[in-house]
Amino acid sequence: MAAWPAHKAHDGPPSCLADLHIGVAFDSRWTRLGTAVAAGAVNLAQARVIARALDELPDDLNPALLVQAEEHLVEAAKEYRPDQLRVLGRRILDVIAPEVGEAEEAKQLAREEERAWETASLTLTRRGDGVTRLSGLLPDAAATRLATYLDAFTSPRQHTAVVPQHRARGQAFVALLEHLDPAKLPDHGGDATMVMVTIDHDSLTKDLATAGLVGTDDKITASEARRLACTAQIVPVVLGGKSEVLDLGRARRHFSPAQRKALRLRDQQCRGEYCTIPAPWCEAHHLQPWSRHGKTNLADGILLCSHHHHRAHDHRYSTERMPNGDIRFHRRN
Repeated sequence: MAAWPAHKAHDGPPSCLADLHIGVAFDSRWTRLGTAVAAGAVNLAQARVIARALDELPDDLNPALLVQAEEHLVEAAKEYRPDQLRVLGRRILDVIAPEVGEAEEAKQLAREEERAWETASLTLTRRGDGVTRLSGLLPDAAATRLATYLDAFTSPRQHTAVVPQHRARGQAFVALLEHLDPAKLPDHGGDATMVMVTIDHDSLTKDLATAGLVGTDDKITASEARRLACTAQIVPVVLGGKSEVLDLGRARRHFSPAQRKALRLRDQQCRGEYCTIPAPWCEAHHLQPWSRHGKTNLADGILLCSHHHHRAHDHRYSTERMPNGDIRFHRRN
């Protein structure tokens, strides 16, 4: 039946099918709602929300309560938008039958949580330009937790730069991944999860050079390899002229747990100028890069948040040590 209006109105079949379903509901079940739509008292967007709320009421609910719920929502449509009606529809039993509303809400939430878990998905699509598109569906509670974590990374930084929220959260998500402890992740391929970066020694000392991620065809810049090598989660593999391994992630390159604790106590927060990211979310950075004979000690170490750590290894910026020990970044001309 939906094919006929789709052909005559030149509309999409899905929208025509949705109209057919709501029309059948007006005629066979929610007649009061249908009458209100026909009279122009309720628009179609409101009607869809109301019909869905009524359909989700328990099948064994007293018929008199169903009538009361329909009448209440139709009357509420005179004042409320569809999004507001959606909230009211979920709580309609609290209004017309408080004694059963709480128990039914718990059942409804359980159904929603189960559906959210079963429909959760995550897709990673490479665009071919160094960027991967991430899209998916998450349960509301998990999405709220993720947003809270990401905003914790981004909110202090808004004092120094105006960055769109979606971009700030994207950068914060990258930082969050880099702070995961591989030792607490499940084994992957028989070994604890880790990332290995290969780069030849000459390229390591240059700003414009590339490195490879072991097991993939991906490439990163030498400056990014140097930044990643500051963290214990990345194992740098430095190669000689004939690709022989000169250095396989020596432990002394990375700051020890005790040194990191000392850096946290000393610095308290990111030492990027005006940045207030707290120490637990920061990364230990070598003031003199280890690739250029820098030493892994407290005098040569400083805490930087992920944002400023990226900038410290960005050849487009120079750094200046302020009298108070903070780092000021200057964009090169």
